[in-house]
Amino acid sequence: MNLNYLIGVLLFIFWIVALVDCIKGNNPNKVVWIIVIILLPFLGTILYFLFGKTARG
Repeated sequence: MNLNYLIGVLLFIFWIVALVDCIKGNNPNKVVWIIVIILLPFLGTILYFLFGKTARG
């Protein structure tokens, strides 16, 4: 199995988890985070887990 394929699949799963978590959560900036996650798949996902989830309180 190719390492690039494995990394790609893991990043895709990470992206889906962030998107589902954002949609199910009650973050006041939900629409903004969804747009960021979709438009910047890798960076947006990291930013969401670093800053978006802490805003839930």
